[in-house]
This record gives sequence, C-alpha cells and structure tokens, in this order.
Amino acid sequence: MPDAHDVPALGLAQPRPSAAVGGDELVALRALNGQYVSEHPDEVARFLDGRSPGETAALLRHALPTATAQLLERLNPRVAAEIILDFPQDLAKGVLTAMNPGRAAPVVVSMPPAERERQLGLLEPRVAEVIREVLSYPADTAGALMDPRITGFGPDTTVNETLQKMRTFREKDLGAIYLTDAGGRLVGFVPLGEIATALPETKLKDLVRGGLVAVSVHATRHEVVDALNEKRVATLPVVDNEYRLVGLIRYRALVAAAEAEATMTLQTMVGVSKEERALSKVSFAIHQRLPWLEINLATAFLAAFVVGLFQDTIARYTALAVLMPVVAGQTGNSGMQALAVTMRGLALREFRLSQWPRILTKELGVGLLNGFAVALTTTLGVVLWSRSLGLAVVIGLAMLMAMTLAGMAGAAVPLILKGLRQDPAQSSSIVLTTVTDVTGFLTFLGLATIFASAL
Repeated sequence: MPDAHDVPALGLAQPRPSAAVGGDELVALRALNGQYVSEHPDEVARFLDGRSPGETAALLRHALPTATAQLLERLNPRVAAEIILDFPQDLAKGVLTAMNPGRAAPVVVSMPPAERERQLGLLEPRVAEVIREVLSYPADTAGALMDPRITGFGPDTTVNETLQKMRTFREKDLGAIYLTDAGGRLVGFVPLGEIATALPETKLKDLVRGGLVAVSVHATRHEVVDALNEKRVATLPVVDNEYRLVGLIRYRALVAAAEAEATMTLQTMVGVSKEERALSKVSFAIHQRLPWLEINLATAFLAAFVVGLFQDTIARYTALAVLMPVVAGQTGNSGMQALAVTMRGLALREFRLSQWPRILTKELGVGLLNGFAVALTTTLGVVLWSRSLGLAVVIGLAMLMAMTLAGMAGAAVPLILKGLRQDPAQSSSIVLTTVTDVTGFLTFLGLATIFASAL
C-alpha cells in the first residue's frame, strides 16, 4: 500500500483499516475521491503511474465508477486492465460501462482471453456489443480510434427538438451535429454555434455550413491525421463503405493519433517498423530491424569503397584521415537539417509536391551560405593546426561543396519517395547518410588528390 502521507496529500481517501465502512462514510469517501479524480485526473494519473496495479485498485475501490473510468482512460491500457481485474465485480462492470468504448477496447483486449470474455459477459449486451465492434477493427484504423456512440439527426429536425435530444446525451464532447438520411448515410453537419444561436423552429438542413469531411472506417491512422491537418476539425465522422455514419473520432483521439503518427515517423526514418513497440517481442523487433541494418551495412561498405579509391593519397598525407570525420559530420548534419524541415512540411502540407523546384532552390541557397561560413571557419582552424594553406583550402572547398549537395539531398530524398508514392519517412535517414558520406568523402579526398602538390 502507498505511504500514509502520500494519500491525503493527493486527495484520495481510504476507509479506516480497523473498522468496517459504514454507508454514510462510504458515500462521503466516494464523493471525496470522485470529486478529486474528476477535477485533477492528470495529477492523479501521474501519481498512480508508479504504483502497482494492486495499490491503485485499493486506492480507487471507493471512488465513483465514472471518476475511475476517467482516470483509467489516461493510464496504459495494460496497467488499466490489471487494475480492473483487481476490482470487485460490480465496480469493474461500472467502470467499463462508463468508459469511452474506444478507450475501453484496448483495455479489454489487454486482459487474458478468459478474463476478457468474463468481463464482457458481465456488461449490458448493448455496451458489450459496442466494445466488441471496436475490437473487430484492425489496430491503428479509424474504426479502432472512433467512438461508436454517435447519434445522427434528420435534416428536418428542428433546433428545439435537437436541443431536447442532446440533453439526454452522456457524451458532452461535441463539436457539431451530424445529419443523416433515412438510410443512415451522412449528408451534412451543423456546428454547435449555429444551433445555439438559431431560432427554435429552424430546421437543421437550413443550418448546414461548409463542406463535409469524413473518413472511412478502414482508413489508416496516417489518413486520419492527413484529414485533421487538411481541415483542422475538432471531431471527425467515420463512415462505412455505404457512407453510413458509424462513429466519431473525438478531439482527444485525433490528438493522440497525430502524436502517435509523429513518433512513428521518427521510427521509420531510422529503419524501425511502425508496428514495433517498446514491449514488442525480441523476435519481432529483430525481424523488423535486421533487414535495414543489413542495408545500412551495405551502404557503409559503399562509403568505405569511395575512401579506398584514395588510399594512396591518404597514405601520403595522413592528416587527411584525421580531417575526414570533420567533413562527414558537418555534411551529415547539414543534410539532416534539410530532411527534418522537408519532412515537417510534407506532414503539415505546407507545400505541394509540384513546388519541389522552390524547395531545392531554397536548400541550395541555404547550403551555399552555410557552407561558405563553415568553410571559412574550417579553413582558419586547419591553417592554425597544420600550418598548411593548401590543406586548409582543400578542406574549405570540400566543405562548401559537400554541405551544399547534402542540403539539396536532404530535401530531395523525401520528395522523391513521395513522388514514387512511398512513405517519405521510410528509412530516409539511412539513404541520406549514404549520400552525405559518399559526397563528403568524394569531394574532400578527390580535391586532395587533384591538388596533392599543394598539400
């Protein structure tokens, strides 16, 4: 159990261990815990994150199911699943019923199969059916991200009728009202602001504003994030193959999807699969990573081959071997800067692919100016270190040329992948590293060979 001093400081109260909890005390405990969890769920989640599932279950045993559900939605699904399994049957049922089905599904699926079915069997058939529906969709699709508890309104429904119906909703996270025809197909939406200011007898079809944005239930998380970036919506309706409204991706889920997509981009840039997680099996991680490591090894041999072409020059002027990492390091950094900016622009749709000449021209200018500044500093440093003006000029020219080419390559790699309809983040850093290493070594050692007499 947690330290006695921690619990009051956090605001979570427990019953007296020496006496049974009376009805009035239990009500008071539930009110106290429920209010604190409701008002400070993030703080409580951080506090409980380091606790064992058993300790957390003990602390929340007397909280209201709605407050507990709000808290567990913020925890890791595997941890939340263990906590719920430690709850009494009635509390577990109440918590799962109160949770958003989209959040409850990963928690339920994290339970052992037998316990999963037992917990679903305790729920009301309607609630269990909704959770099973979310579980039926592949992970990282709109169907898995959506909340299926969505009500469509007929176009002829009046504002007064709409407000009366909305007051019965348990879900308050609404950005708009969605209109459906007799077949359940999505036909439009009305912002809540329009409903709040319209006359009671106004029909919803007269308040429809703007173009309709929706995603297929089978859309990938990447497509969901693209829709979010393109339209900047607070909620995103989800439709089936016949354009029937089947769910809604709410703001919190949209933000979580965008964050997950961004972190996955970081993984793919260095040759790690999007599917790999921190707790993935060793065999799965090896299967996903090893092919790219082998490719990286092949590209490293390519860079070594370029160096080998100039081994006679390096043997004659050993200072070249000392300075090679300087050129390679600066070239790689220049390329990665351009790659990061271009990748961000593609992700946020800051430019169209047809604007590639402007992107490359910009990186050409940046590479030239940055290369010139770094080349001056490098030249001065090498003159002071080696007392060889020829060597200083060679590395300065190499730095200027290599950084310029690296900047253009950093922009070109994701643009080329995008033009080929490939994921622009897919191992782009591995490709770029090969280009920058080969470019840096080739320019530096090539110029050293050409101007060998001046070294």
